[in-house]
Amino acid sequence: MKPAEIRELSNEDLVVKTKEAREELFNLRFQMATSQLDNTARIKQVKKDIARLQTEKRARQDVVEDA
Repeated sequence: MKPAEIRELSNEDLVVKTKEAREELFNLRFQMATSQLDNTARIKQVKKDIARLQTEKRARQDVVEDA
């Protein structure tokens, strides 16, 4: 997910996307533990997506608090 796409999401969508990404990360880790994961690079991508989502969520909280 690109940063521009994340900025366009509403606050509710940010929460939903973060939850979905965390679930995907859990499933990827489970697949890795059972030797079923083909694309190990996907774990790194999902972690970065989660970080981007959390960063945007935090930036929006700062803007609200400053106002």
